[in-house]
Amino acid sequence: MCFLWYECKLGSPGVTMENASHVSSFTLTAFGDMEKSLHEPMYICLCNLFINALLGTVSFYPSFLYHLLSDTQIISYEFCYTQICVMYTYLMGEMTILTAMAYDRYVAIYLPLKYNTVMTCTKLYKLLLAVWIYPVVMVSFALIFSVSVPLCGNQINKLYCHNWDVMKLSCVDTTVNNILGFLVYASFIPLFSFIVYSYIKILIVCHNSSKEHNRKALQTCLPHLISLISFYATVLSETVQSRLNPKNVSNIVRTITSLELLIVPPLLNPIIYCLILPEIRKRVVKTFRGKQIGPKVTIPNATRH
Repeated sequence: MCFLWYECKLGSPGVTMENASHVSSFTLTAFGDMEKSLHEPMYICLCNLFINALLGTVSFYPSFLYHLLSDTQIISYEFCYTQICVMYTYLMGEMTILTAMAYDRYVAIYLPLKYNTVMTCTKLYKLLLAVWIYPVVMVSFALIFSVSVPLCGNQINKLYCHNWDVMKLSCVDTTVNNILGFLVYASFIPLFSFIVYSYIKILIVCHNSSKEHNRKALQTCLPHLISLISFYATVLSETVQSRLNPKNVSNIVRTITSLELLIVPPLLNPIIYCLILPEIRKRVVKTFRGKQIGPKVTIPNATRH
């Protein structure tokens, strides 16, 4: 069984965005790994966010570029579900990582005296382990039921495999699968609720604090807020477009809307964090200016004989 992809040639901009996403995420991940001053809970969570962004770009761009250069846009049944698995893991991983980052900021600003006690290395690694295991388990649970559904159609109107669009090709009733999909999405409502709760607490603290404290809190929270808003806005846009399928929307708008989720967060996050967080910005600028980060090595002058 094969699926015929929706044909839409984006050309070189797709290649440019892929390279930008990969280079920016990989570069900042490398900085977080090499710089000892960045081995703090906030930056370690940020490093995981960039790794997840690489997962998101890998789930889409290689396949997209392959079909862009081929005469026919066909994908195998097995690879289609593999792409769904990786892509949904990226989406749900983004939610869990952003929640972990919100928890880190909540403890740092609302409970500053307990921060070193709460955010120990052991607790941080347990938190990150849960951040990665939870999406994998939820995606695997949902796909077990999707793979078993027989399909009668072979054409999807998207540039990538989407579980909802694949289920539309089913020969049988998919009510059970739709309910399970809804439950998977609903399981992330508590995560979003905690993010809202944490920022309400942070705003209360900032309201009763000095301007200098507010400036530092805003500096660390602003990039996280931008990441949250951009991600959930693109998720909402894609969900509305996929589920409601409005008739008066052109194919170009549908294509752009479906790609926002895979382009905007992976490309925007490294830029935002690099511009706003001073520790990352200083090291990036220092490196690109050619200043030496490691120990200096002197070469003795040659002596004449």
